[in-house]
Amino acid sequence: MSNAGASHISMDLRLSGPTYTVSTACSSANHAIGQAFRLVRDGEADLAVTGGSEAMFTVGMLKAWEAMRVISPDTCRPFSKDRRGMILGEGGAMMILEPFEAAKARGAKIYAEICGFGMSSDAHHLTQPTVEGPSRAMRDALRIAGLAPEQIGYINAHGTGTPGNDPVETRAIRAVFGSHADKLGVSSTKSMHGHALGAAGALEAIATILALQTGILPPTANFTVADPECDLDYIPNQARTQRVEAALSNSFAFGGLNAVIALRAYPS
Repeated sequence: MSNAGASHISMDLRLSGPTYTVSTACSSANHAIGQAFRLVRDGEADLAVTGGSEAMFTVGMLKAWEAMRVISPDTCRPFSKDRRGMILGEGGAMMILEPFEAAKARGAKIYAEICGFGMSSDAHHLTQPTVEGPSRAMRDALRIAGLAPEQIGYINAHGTGTPGNDPVETRAIRAVFGSHADKLGVSSTKSMHGHALGAAGALEAIATILALQTGILPPTANFTVADPECDLDYIPNQARTQRVEAALSNSFAFGGLNAVIALRAYPS
């Protein structure tokens, strides 16, 4: 069952509130985190355990992805001119969301604040993304968070390393941030952990949270040649020490389903 993981977590931790699995391809974890954010924010849950996991390394699944001709024959080079596709990954990541006052009262270590969530559908094509869908999701995340575009210092990009995704995501970021786009640090951590599909958003949310907490922005690994169609600061190859106030984590799925989380740094 797709909900087996969520059900076992509920049983193991004796969590009796709303428990369910979200299945929206590569946006699944971001959609799950966003739904948990809303449940806690709106007082429907006192606390939420949320994230995503993926275990897809089977012969049939690997052959199916290979047949789509989106898998790189060597490595993943997001935003590089010589990119040749994605590299698949497996894994999982979970986080606990709760109101600030409750976390402080129990002495919990606070890593960051989830302050906004935006989602949209391209309503266009199963595998060909649009600029408008991702742009709308990013704008909605900023609006709900009450953040101005200029307050964002880092974006963990969807950044699959495919010919189709990377230029579209670049144009979407420019559409939302205008001239401030040139001041953003943007990176794809898929260059290091691979594309973990349903778990991707969870892994990348954790990477974004740790970037906010530590002041170290993760790089886009394997970057080689700049692409005129991908003209942002992709933090090539080396992590960057830089404190930022707020960040976005993007997930854009097959089927044209987009989910974006906005996060704000918590003073250490």
